[in-house]
Amino acid sequence: MTLPVGVLVSGRGTNLQAILDACAAGALDARVVFVGSNRDGAPAMIRATRAGVQHGTFSLRGYPSRAAAQEAMADALVRAGAQLIVLAGFDHVLTPGFFLKLRGRPIINIHPALLPLFGGRGMLGDKVHEAVLRAGATESGVTVHRVHPDTVDMGEVIVQRRVPVHPGDDVPALAARVLEAEHQAIVDAIRTFIPGAAARTA
Repeated sequence: MTLPVGVLVSGRGTNLQAILDACAAGALDARVVFVGSNRDGAPAMIRATRAGVQHGTFSLRGYPSRAAAQEAMADALVRAGAQLIVLAGFDHVLTPGFFLKLRGRPIINIHPALLPLFGGRGMLGDKVHEAVLRAGATESGVTVHRVHPDTVDMGEVIVQRRVPVHPGDDVPALAARVLEAEHQAIVDAIRTFIPGAAARTA
């Protein structure tokens, strides 16, 4: 069964592109049916347009509150038929109403560190890599995990990939290495939700 996937983005959309590429190449028996963003002008939406994927922006410019914007985004995901929701660089905490609208559909998030380390509110993007380097860690990595209401970076781990921290690394160097691992980890995590996929790839 081809899995219909909804992807939520806030920025460049390189993880979205990794998912789109894996689907197009037949490496992932899934199809992106909707891309939603919370930010006007997010470059990721250009990727959705080029791929011919239905998409929409749900920012405070068009809605009276973050909760209203997220509920509208959830409605759009349901209408598109998404059965798995992937947060691929989505930088807002989801509101309770979003989860209610999704009616139990699984939601997963990708985080650029080895949770439970370097996670929690405010730990996004370069802030994560800065914290890893400041702590003198010898490795970092990627975690794809389940998302639940009223929690941040605390859901069950689906996939983790370790990435070395090299002597002399700065934030851009570490971020680039982690991002490369993210692209494979998010595809591997989606695959775990496709019935029989693990058996076919074993």
